[in-house]
Amino acid sequence: MICILLVAGHGTLLESHIKNDQSGLYSFLEDVPKALLPGVGGKKILDYWWKAVNTRQLFSEVYLVTNADKYKHYERWATANDFPVENIINDGTTTYDARLGAVADLELAISSKKLDDDIMVIAADMLCADQNFDMAQVLKFFRLKEGELAIYYEMEEGESTSSRGIVEVCPDSHRITRFLEKPQQGQTSSRMASVVFYCFQRRTLPSLETFLTAFPNTEERVLGRYMEWLINTAGVPVYGMKLPTGFQLIGQVGLPDYTKWLAHYSTLKNEPRVKAITCRAYARIGIIGNPSDGYYGKTISMTISNFWAEVTISESKRLVLVPHPLNDPTEFGSLLDLYYISRKEGYLGGLRLLQATCKKFYQYCSEKGIALSKQNFTLKYNVNIPRQVGLAGSSAIVSATLKCLMKFYNLSDDDLPKSVRPNFILDVEKEELFITAGLQDRVVQVYEGLIYMDFSKSIVEEQGFGNYVPMDISCAPPFWLAYLRDPSDSGVIHNNVRQRWLNGDAHVIEAMKIFAELTDKAKNALEEKKWKELAELMDKNLELRRSIFTDACLGQGNLKMIEIARQHGCAVKFPGSGGAVIGLCFDPKILVELKKSYQEAGFVFCPVVPYDPEHPDPNAGPPAGRS
Repeated sequence: MICILLVAGHGTLLESHIKNDQSGLYSFLEDVPKALLPGVGGKKILDYWWKAVNTRQLFSEVYLVTNADKYKHYERWATANDFPVENIINDGTTTYDARLGAVADLELAISSKKLDDDIMVIAADMLCADQNFDMAQVLKFFRLKEGELAIYYEMEEGESTSSRGIVEVCPDSHRITRFLEKPQQGQTSSRMASVVFYCFQRRTLPSLETFLTAFPNTEERVLGRYMEWLINTAGVPVYGMKLPTGFQLIGQVGLPDYTKWLAHYSTLKNEPRVKAITCRAYARIGIIGNPSDGYYGKTISMTISNFWAEVTISESKRLVLVPHPLNDPTEFGSLLDLYYISRKEGYLGGLRLLQATCKKFYQYCSEKGIALSKQNFTLKYNVNIPRQVGLAGSSAIVSATLKCLMKFYNLSDDDLPKSVRPNFILDVEKEELFITAGLQDRVVQVYEGLIYMDFSKSIVEEQGFGNYVPMDISCAPPFWLAYLRDPSDSGVIHNNVRQRWLNGDAHVIEAMKIFAELTDKAKNALEEKKWKELAELMDKNLELRRSIFTDACLGQGNLKMIEIARQHGCAVKFPGSGGAVIGLCFDPKILVELKKSYQEAGFVFCPVVPYDPEHPDPNAGPPAGRS
């Protein structure tokens, strides 16, 4: 890959403003080329671009194209910054009227140096809010798409789209569907601005000469017009990659623009960084329909504020994942201590979940054309969700970690849509860690509250995810929860239901259909607050589940919890994969006896406290955001 930096603009407007400024504050900048003006932090604008591309692992050569008028300035800069002077190309022009145009300057560099490689071209006189982005990610995405690449950014409030090249980008393929050079008002609703920051395959470079022949007027020989022609007319596939930063000083600008944006970006840079971002994801209970979420069924689940996973991210010099002292022990009192902890807790804590989420996050951003800034961080977690009782502890850690990463790197819902996040979280667990799971837990932990989920095959295959409908959480009855104090013997129900379903077992297929029907009936019962009807549906859900899983694989602990609830006349079902039960009891006296019976039998019992994202408990700890 070869990089070409374009700095051949004459910038007469900015130069004239500096010369005519009466304050005398800018007299030291007279005759200084735009790219050599001070940038953010006092360094020259070109210094930042040279630092970004001065990497032999990425570029075999870097060239700089300037004009005759400013050649000596750049020659002096080159000798002071270890830039090869022989790689400075002089286009021979000395005035604005005699300029060649950016496309001709690019073609001059390619032809004069007989370049035969893929090319990255950058206007190195652009002021950038944050040049700490990962250039390697840009090249990786370019290689992945096997097409031309255009960098774009989301315009800040107050910027006019009529001053930029505006792109419309397909959110799925990331191909630029339309390029509009300085569009008129109403031509497009997009605020994604393209800048002179492109990657071209060597096979596309001959089109530069074709364009120059078709457009002889210098005014049209700008790279924005070339991209507009390449995409809209020639139909060449060009993909877009979003950079999380702003760009300014594009084209002809004056002194007010320069001072305004330099002050603005300097303020952003000097603002104290947030020390930490803390996010939570809550445990959930499956109210009806589970386990049909993994079988194109329907479910209703609810987040509960009884238990949660909490993740904190803070900027640091190196990337650090902090082990949890209880869940990821590395020190033990003795070999006997190690034996008992390993036997009870197992070997896999939450650290692997953090690592897998970070890996998948980087992969997602690379594939989706999002260049992350090169910021390292320290990530630590805490979780109080009981292990192996089906309350979605693992997915809560992944969910909270994803929230932190998105906030840390300033990703929006447009970058990683809410509807896609459950699939992302599920992929972390299934593809990276080989955890068998369905979408239900991840959906409710992303959307939060009381959620109706339709995973019908036709819907999932058409849009890639289900239909997720938030419900009024005040419709939820007062559930209770009981779970195993020591779930090591029956935390996970082992069965062959998945294989039977794949084999077309009529009993299993019919059961999944009935689960969906029960869910629709339960939705109506909840909305109308017919809680006794809901209780009957929950009992049917449990019995249907027992019929396909069989009691043999449920374990004595699960069966005992069911028995206790039935002895007290309470509706009961599994909220997850086993190890816990939820139920309904409408008689306060019976509820007291029920609690006593569970506790005397060695189980943990507690009332369920719904987590409502619209009205979070102020005493529930830090919110899912910055702290």
